Amino acid sequence: MTTGTTGANANVTAGDERLRRWRLVLGGDSADGTGRALSGQDAAMDQALTALYGKGDKPQTGRERSAGLGASAPSVARWLGDIRTYFPSSVVQVMQRDAIDRLGLSTLLLEPEMLEAVEADVHLVGTLLSLNKAMPETTKETARAVVRKVVEDLEKRLATRTRATLTGALDRSARISRPRHHDIDWNRTISANLKNYLPEYRTVVPERLIGYGRASRSVKKDVVLCIDQSGSMAASVVYASVFGAVLASMRSISTRLVVFDTAVVDLTDQLDDPVDVLFGTQLGGGTDINRALAYCQSQITRPADTVVVLISDLYEGGIRDEMLKRVAAMKASGVQFVTLLALSDEGTPAYDREHAAALAALGAPAFACTPDLFPEVMAAAIEKRPLPIPDSV
Repeated sequence: MTTGTTGANANVTAGDERLRRWRLVLGGDSADGTGRALSGQDAAMDQALTALYGKGDKPQTGRERSAGLGASAPSVARWLGDIRTYFPSSVVQVMQRDAIDRLGLSTLLLEPEMLEAVEADVHLVGTLLSLNKAMPETTKETARAVVRKVVEDLEKRLATRTRATLTGALDRSARISRPRHHDIDWNRTISANLKNYLPEYRTVVPERLIGYGRASRSVKKDVVLCIDQSGSMAASVVYASVFGAVLASMRSISTRLVVFDTAVVDLTDQLDDPVDVLFGTQLGGGTDINRALAYCQSQITRPADTVVVLISDLYEGGIRDEMLKRVAAMKASGVQFVTLLALSDEGTPAYDREHAAALAALGAPAFACTPDLFPEVMAAAIEKRPLPIPDSV
């Protein structure tokens, strides 16, 4: 009897929880059918959701809402504090992005008290960078602090694995096939010659020797990151700047970072601080990939030891045929050329499919890349082996 009662209470509780969730999702309109009243924290959560998403069937502007965040920074700051109290960080970041897009809150991000209240992420950094030129001096230091926090978190997440992966790739690419005795990599030599094992002598005949590269080669690879800074590439610019700083910290890689729209800017001398790199960009404007590649091509002195990474959605505003000729010329000279349609956590972005197909025909397939996959892509390019292209692209 007791068991049956417990089960019934559990069913009632589960049903009540489902009803509560549906009430929060549907927004409490008289036609939602739940008949569920909210109180306490649930009522506060519902108010925060209603302030952003309203009660309509389609997205509305701030002026059309029955509820909203208002036009003042203090009311928005209070709302930001509320959602951080009631929702997990991942949900908070989504709601912040929706507030910026749906309610046009970009201008409020120019106020220091707003920046101190937000949950910082890559997308917020992109928004701040797009507002950089309009930002008052009183806000710039706060904005830099927000950007620096995101950059430092990304470096902690990405740096160790990137360095380890690329160091291994550099070691493998530097191995030689006719090494001196003290340069022999015995582990790989034995593995490569196991087919030559002689059981009667209990030994392996080292028909092929594999050796380490000579340590005297102080710079093994040159890497050029060529980054499209049009508005749609904001997250990619953030991640590429962080990776650029990580690569620049490796003594065995010479790294150059170039950003472009219709103009080309070389930010290599700022790579010791990715925050300076990011504030040296100017999101928005047109796109001239051909001009950017012409500059990158002029900086290549060791094509056989160079990897060029173009990060762009390929919406070219310059001379298309010249762009393709430059890529073909770089590849013919021995350059490893990689095209990333995006470097971000999102899925496949919007991009120019015709240009992507033309690059693929040149042996330079274009694909979107997550930050976690980027070290493997770079390692494959360094070793001159097939790139780990995601199946979904």
